[in-house]
Amino acid sequence: MTASLDVLAIMAHPDDAELLCGGALIKSAAAGHRVGVLDLTAGEMGSAGSPEQRAIEAGTAAEIMGLAERRCAGLPDSGLENDNEARHVVAEHLRALRPRVVITHWKVGRHRDHRITSELVRDACFLSGLKKLDVPGDPFRPSKLVYATAFREDAGPPDFVVDVSSHIDARMDAIAAYGSQFATVHQAGEVFPGGTRPLDQQIKAQLAHYGSLIRVAYGEPYRVDETLEVEDVAALGVSTF
Repeated sequence: MTASLDVLAIMAHPDDAELLCGGALIKSAAAGHRVGVLDLTAGEMGSAGSPEQRAIEAGTAAEIMGLAERRCAGLPDSGLENDNEARHVVAEHLRALRPRVVITHWKVGRHRDHRITSELVRDACFLSGLKKLDVPGDPFRPSKLVYATAFREDAGPPDFVVDVSSHIDARMDAIAAYGSQFATVHQAGEVFPGGTRPLDQQIKAQLAHYGSLIRVAYGEPYRVDETLEVEDVAALGVSTF
């Protein structure tokens, strides 16, 4: 039986986790938490690279990030649907991996797969806890769903930002593992719309912006649907002045 995960990123394609929440995953793994990624598709519709090549790249990135688990759900790239079949597939993985926290895509975006994934993951997290759901494994429901909102202006201000300054090099190395996707490009779909600067410079510029919101070098932004609890008001971070 697979040991439970503390954090699981469920993303549409290989490399989405690295681009959107790689720093938080690396930081969590370095802190001793069990961290994993579930890629819903193999990225077979991508303009560059084969599914086999991308799987090798994903494995390399997983080693760099210190993941305890990485899986591909085998759902169709550019054909994701939030239907019973897909929800049951994701629910089965949730029951097997039993993550305390799930990170996924923001609710809107240019790429249809990203929008569908956000909705699909939320629904599957709920369904996974139903005793009568006809899916292998014991009922289980994550305690928290988090949306990675990096590079999404429509998401509004983040609810919290994770300081990834100490892990920026590993984060960039994990992205660079996808040579078939990023070795010679200056853009990465809706995440980075392009420009004349090398892609790594664009990525760092975005992360530096979010870092500046919490007075650190680099940060990753996130949204949640619930109000966040503060245990100790006297220990609040980020100076007002």
